[in-house]
Amino acid sequence: MELQGKTAIVTGSGSGIGRAIALRLSADGASIVVADVVDDLGKETVELVKKQGGRAIFSHCDVTSSDDAARTVKMSVEAFGGVDVLANNAGIEKAGTVVELSEDDWDKVLGVNLKGVYLMSKHAVPELAKRKGVIVNTASTAGFTSYRRCTAYCASKGGVVALTRAMALDHAPDGVRVNCVCPGAINTPLHKKYVAALDPSIRDDYVNRQVLDHPIGRIGEPEEIAEAVLFLASSKSSFMTGAALVVDGGFLAK
Repeated sequence: MELQGKTAIVTGSGSGIGRAIALRLSADGASIVVADVVDDLGKETVELVKKQGGRAIFSHCDVTSSDDAARTVKMSVEAFGGVDVLANNAGIEKAGTVVELSEDDWDKVLGVNLKGVYLMSKHAVPELAKRKGVIVNTASTAGFTSYRRCTAYCASKGGVVALTRAMALDHAPDGVRVNCVCPGAINTPLHKKYVAALDPSIRDDYVNRQVLDHPIGRIGEPEEIAEAVLFLASSKSSFMTGAALVVDGGFLAK
């Protein structure tokens, strides 16, 4: 197992892709720090990790808070001796054009999706450098293309791709690799919530079009993204840094 004896912090791991990442990294031997702002879901993930024989603790973590980010890293060191992997996965989405979107919603999306990556990395990099660790950020195909009424999300994910590259250059001398995974449409609670918020008159068409937009003929599952994160977190990707690994069922290939 590639991650035996290592420790991974996974943000937004109370559900969806984050939970799948936590479970997959645990199955490969890592001790997991489940970091989430929703306590019940985060603690549920901890129990799922333990149920499959792994080790995990929970940290209530609002990734837009520097104090929460610092405390989560400190907990990781105290509980497991250090940090080897930081999976910056926490993310939210708010639909709307720049006219429709409130300033508050813009700030929330950019805060969680982009500032959260900055804050968690800011506090984790000194510990990661001690162990030649890895950062894996969750970006999106929205980092390369755009979608209607998805302004804040597209801006934030484009920022994550660019930030990944910048951090890769800055911290390569420290022995810290930084990559990101770019999912297409994935069957997560976040995606389901977004679809449910659509106008009923266009919802079915949106769902059908999404399937057709992916040449594989379906949207993805969280576990498929978790496998890509495991690859980027492991020594099997040892010559990769600053990369954006697209996992999108062929969406961007069209």
